[in-house]
Amino acid sequence: MGTIVAVIDKKGEDATNAAVTMLKSLSAEIEICKLATSAITRIEKSLKPLENAYMRSPILVGQIVSKTCSNTMAKCVQPKTNLVFEGHVYYENRASFDTFVTKEQNDEKRAAKLIKQADGDFTFIFPTSDHLIAGRDPSGVCPLYYGENAFFAALASERKALWKIGVKETASFPPGHIASVSREGFCFKPIKTLANQPKIKKINLSAAVRMLQALLKKSVYGRVKDLKEVVVAFSGGLDSSIVAWLAKNSNVTVSLIYVSLRKQPETQSAKQAAEALGLPLNIFEYDEKDLERVLQDVLWAIETPDPLAVSIAVPMYWASEKATRLGYEVMLAGQGADELFGGYKRYVECYIRQGIKETQRMIANDILRLHETNIERDQKICNHHGVELRLPFAEYNISRFALDLPLKLKIEPRTLTRKVLLRKTATEMGLPQTIVKKPKKAMQYTTGTTAALKKIAKKKNIPLRNYLREMFQKICEEKEET
Repeated sequence: MGTIVAVIDKKGEDATNAAVTMLKSLSAEIEICKLATSAITRIEKSLKPLENAYMRSPILVGQIVSKTCSNTMAKCVQPKTNLVFEGHVYYENRASFDTFVTKEQNDEKRAAKLIKQADGDFTFIFPTSDHLIAGRDPSGVCPLYYGENAFFAALASERKALWKIGVKETASFPPGHIASVSREGFCFKPIKTLANQPKIKKINLSAAVRMLQALLKKSVYGRVKDLKEVVVAFSGGLDSSIVAWLAKNSNVTVSLIYVSLRKQPETQSAKQAAEALGLPLNIFEYDEKDLERVLQDVLWAIETPDPLAVSIAVPMYWASEKATRLGYEVMLAGQGADELFGGYKRYVECYIRQGIKETQRMIANDILRLHETNIERDQKICNHHGVELRLPFAEYNISRFALDLPLKLKIEPRTLTRKVLLRKTATEMGLPQTIVKKPKKAMQYTTGTTAALKKIAKKKNIPLRNYLREMFQKICEEKEET
């Protein structure tokens, strides 16, 4: 785990101070710090020695690596490479990846080759003498943002690093793209993306089940094969149960973490689901005061005061915090399954009102925006606590497969049952029927966070949206002064 930054000084002046300022704004636990130009790489055990560094270049990349860095990242934190890399590669041509890391020539071809060939969750940036080259995995699982102003063109794993150097207008780096960044700005090139028209396939349920089962098994195995133990963020529902079940059958010791406000009815349901799966469950319950105590941390980590985002982020904050305290370095979760396989109630409502085509369009749009709406939020929360979040459903081949499925395999036309294919696949994999048939319930409601947030805001006589926005603005102002 860690964070990466990159900056170009548009006036051609040394960018060392800007790069260090960006790194200092990030809250990651530091094991190693790195600054690099196209010619020089400096690696230190803290930021302090880099504060007085003078790299003599208007183009720099920087990185903070935590103690839980992946083997993939460890290869990139070498004195001989100026590459900064965040994330993990699960399946790849070993020689191809080693060449990508060590090759002296920094060109777009090797960047494009990694995105095309590697199955993983990653971002990378490397400097040349006159520009930067950056890239992001096809599913956008690792966060990366970019922006520019009159003085800088910059990229970072978190928006706050860009804000700190005065780049206020930021955007999410498009997944599956590479970018060439110069003083003139950003030039993006698609390499391997989901962003094209879905090609709806003619496929029956049995064939789709076989294909999805194989894809899920491969994805989960790839994400645990380097581990002895792993913890799953568990809700007791279908998605996290599938992930836990497949991890259990991948020769790794699996534990579950369940978090919620106290006295929530779904807690008992989660206990029963864990028992049915035959897996140990760690339950952690909280009250409103606990929620109030973490709100500022959550807002700063996810970088938005949006009430829905905050409601979902709080349980993930607690789960990742407990995962770290229990000694886990990697946490799995079922995020993405609802968008991919038709899990939300709004899809059924759209189907009833507007028909198949409009519902397919809505689902496709949600899949293409999944990195922005859900994944980036959860990744930043987990990175805040130093635990690596791996998401088996958010894998390119699974997403591509889901995009091209006919709607009838997601929503049953007669009964309007959601996630038809995923439920049938879970049955074929041997999951208990009590889990397979369980209705979808949103995390922010089952954990009680939405109701608790509204209650806190009501006590202060202010609408929840205003309460969170004012708190976020105050945090930003305080951080700006430090």
